[in-house]
Amino acid sequence: MTLSTRTALRCSLIVAPLLAGLTACGGDARSLSEQPYDALEHLSFGGAGGAAEVNPDDPLKISARAAGARITDVVATDSAGRRLAGELSADGRDWRSSGPLTAGVDYTVQVSTENGDGAPGRGEHSFRTGSSEADRVDVTFGPDAGTYGVGQPITAELSEEVSGTAERAVVEAALQVSSEPEVEGAWHWVDDKELHYRPREYWPANTRISVSSQLAGVPIADGLRGGEAETVELRTGDRVEAVADISAHTMTVYQDGEAIRTVPITTGKEGFRTRNGKKVVLGQEPNVRMTGTSIGIPAGSAESYDMDVQWATRLTWSGEYVHGAPWSAASHGSANVSHGCTGMSTENAEWFFDLIKPGDVVEHVNGDGEDMAPFGNGFGEWNLSWEEWLAGSALAEQGDDHAQPTAGRLRPSV
Repeated sequence: MTLSTRTALRCSLIVAPLLAGLTACGGDARSLSEQPYDALEHLSFGGAGGAAEVNPDDPLKISARAAGARITDVVATDSAGRRLAGELSADGRDWRSSGPLTAGVDYTVQVSTENGDGAPGRGEHSFRTGSSEADRVDVTFGPDAGTYGVGQPITAELSEEVSGTAERAVVEAALQVSSEPEVEGAWHWVDDKELHYRPREYWPANTRISVSSQLAGVPIADGLRGGEAETVELRTGDRVEAVADISAHTMTVYQDGEAIRTVPITTGKEGFRTRNGKKVVLGQEPNVRMTGTSIGIPAGSAESYDMDVQWATRLTWSGEYVHGAPWSAASHGSANVSHGCTGMSTENAEWFFDLIKPGDVVEHVNGDGEDMAPFGNGFGEWNLSWEEWLAGSALAEQGDDHAQPTAGRLRPSV
């Protein structure tokens, strides 16, 4: 019989005595059923020990008070499940948080210890943090609650500037977008105070979307913490897209992937070329007054105009619309004669107006105009590839060298 066989046999013969209280093979080991002692009596939690509310700008300090005792582990989480990082001293006598606490939340701290004899201890302590004197970064989400097209981006406007990559990552991680069905999406920093969110592809039709923030009280930078934000609930309707072929002078409208109508159009003439690219519908106006002076055309010049326009669907802040243009009926389907808008018959414009909604996508192709900017003149997000979009995410760690916006101006053109 080998040594290992004899040992195994000896252990099997003492199973019954073990149930009666023996510890194991070798009688000096500690009982497996031993309960950890209450460690709270032997711990100090510093300023978080008894105050009604703890200053979140002060670190959390935990110390072992009993002689020979040491701290072996600390798990501190706030009411949102965020874990507080910290460092344990080399001798195990002290633990200190390595970053500021979240303001205005409850914390639960679970501490594991050992006494001088090596016996394990466990303790759980709770406290609440108060408000902070730091500046707050409030968040305003857009658009308002409602139903939108499948191209609608989500916007987040910050009340304070956030410029550093690490600080941006804190903000971005706290701004949450969930949807049914789930889609892949990401935030993109437009500038230091504005983020936009879009999926990798268009939202599916009839998607429910919830936009919320967990930034309140979270430390962002020295003297800067997260503020409040109201949750926004959205949904998408049918998938409606329009493709305007500038060279062919036609626009084809698709609903849920099926072409439902092709209409003759006219777009921007020389000097007023319509922009190429994808544009998200910004809004609609049954009647709008359009003037040449609003886009820099001098009053009284040959190109000057001042007219009331019907069934206007806005595509850019600089004044591109899809609208009824009965004065150019002879050019619909054959020539581009407008000042940048997409004109069509009043009947077709009204039909388009009734079908389309904010968030739907109109794409202009095969034109000689400049490309639609991603930001600053409406929602041109879909003109960026997914890789380009991710380059504007602090969480993606791909830098911030994306396009910057220019101020939008209400300038209708015809």
